[in-house]
Amino acid sequence: MRVPAVLATLAALVASVGVLATPAAAVDPSDVCVINDPRAMELSGLVATPAGYVTINDSNLDASKIRIFYLDQNCKITKAVPYPTAARDPEDLAVGPDGTLWVGDIGDNLTDDVHRTSVALWRVPADGSPPIINRLTYPDGPHDAEALLFAGDGTPVVITKEVSGRSGLYVPTAALQPGTAAGVPLKKVGEFAPVASGMQNSFGLIGEVLVTGAATSPDRHRIVLRTYTAAYEWNVTGGDVVKAITTTTPRLTPLPDEAQGESIAYTADGSAFLTVSDRTDGPVTIRRITPSSTLLVSPTPSAPPADVARTGSTLLSKVPLWATVGVGAVGLLLVAFGFIWVRRARRGTAADPSPSP
Repeated sequence: MRVPAVLATLAALVASVGVLATPAAAVDPSDVCVINDPRAMELSGLVATPAGYVTINDSNLDASKIRIFYLDQNCKITKAVPYPTAARDPEDLAVGPDGTLWVGDIGDNLTDDVHRTSVALWRVPADGSPPIINRLTYPDGPHDAEALLFAGDGTPVVITKEVSGRSGLYVPTAALQPGTAAGVPLKKVGEFAPVASGMQNSFGLIGEVLVTGAATSPDRHRIVLRTYTAAYEWNVTGGDVVKAITTTTPRLTPLPDEAQGESIAYTADGSAFLTVSDRTDGPVTIRRITPSSTLLVSPTPSAPPADVARTGSTLLSKVPLWATVGVGAVGLLLVAFGFIWVRRARRGTAADPSPSP
């Protein structure tokens, strides 16, 4: 991403992101179990089952090591399922209304020289046969995405991960077509704009508004999207996921500062959230967090007291405009470049040698 593009997206972010009037309180998670297997690093999707858990790694540095991992209740790997052809950047897991497991191979590093021409959803057959690829294409150019949901009628909903702070909701314009190279076109059907929760995270303000995962409750009456700092949960009526996100108010649950925390799932009984880290080294822990019942407050910050406002205005009037803008821009640029560097260092920017999923 070149400097002008960074400045444009940062300007949009500053202009659009909402800030909570009062920073949300931290939530104390409880540890469920530790995944202590070197194969299961960089985990970016999670689903709970009665027998344990399913998760995926999103590394594309060595395509032969990208797997779908089945874990028992103690987080021990019981099965590792490979893809029949190289997966590009698997980022989320979702369960369809018929119980089918799907992998959202929807990530994109968003570098200037390497973009995907299509993204993919892999259907994982229950009989143990190889996953089946279903390609999709965006109508408005490439997007990075890490969140996948399914509506009540089985329609997949891809939620993009946007530095601008406004994530797009995309659905296919036709039925999925297994194995096709062209891919089914997507259409944009809505947006979701997270707010600044005031929670600590590695990426600062940008980390507050990047959507990194999604999940559906076992009874399919609730959905959740997460950022690096918070979980947004909605009630769903009639299976209409898009309507819930775009027209109703979510409940906000602050998430603890978890190194590269991107995944979210519901427990098998639907009573709590589960998260896991996307770390590249060392054991990772599945954590359990109790959802909040508090509705998201207005994203418009409350006005400061008059004397505070006057004092701030007086102080700012003594600072040259170029200095004020410059300091803010430099700070935001450092955060943005730091985020991009981490993404590139973690995954690399080499093109997938196989056809773009």
